[in-house]
Amino acid sequence: FIIRRPKNSVSRFRWRHVQEAKRKGRHSGYGKRKGTAEARMPSKELWVRRIRVLRRLLKKFREAKKIDKHSYHVMYLKCKGNVFKNKRTLLEHIHKEKGLKAREKDLMDQLEAKKAKKLDKREKLQAKESKRREKERAERGSTTKKADDKKKDTKKKAKK
Repeated sequence: FIIRRPKNSVSRFRWRHVQEAKRKGRHSGYGKRKGTAEARMPSKELWVRRIRVLRRLLKKFREAKKIDKHSYHVMYLKCKGNVFKNKRTLLEHIHKEKGLKAREKDLMDQLEAKKAKKLDKREKLQAKESKRREKERAERGSTTKKADDKKKDTKKKAKK
């Protein structure tokens, strides 16, 4: 029997070992870098990633009716204007806005309730006042009738 030895291939062990270290952040100091920071990780690519994440979140919230279309538009433009540096800051802003709107709505409801209560009170007072006036008129009318009756009585007595 003649047994052929397998061809000697290049082992991947060292490569795997180095890649594992690189994943941990080793072997990436200044001496290992060939290109500029911009060439290694373009700022435009970072921007595109970030803006896509933010826009995706805004879209998801709008479709879930967590934000209305007006606040969506305002925040969309703020994202474009570099106001939010990451997803967390955008979420914080959304929650803050929702809290403000809820508080504002509560205050408006309280104000409306106050106005309604005031109107009811005013109507009741007007009704009470009009009743009192009618009563006074009726009393005046009866006193004038009594006075007229007395005059008639005196005239009758005078004729007799």
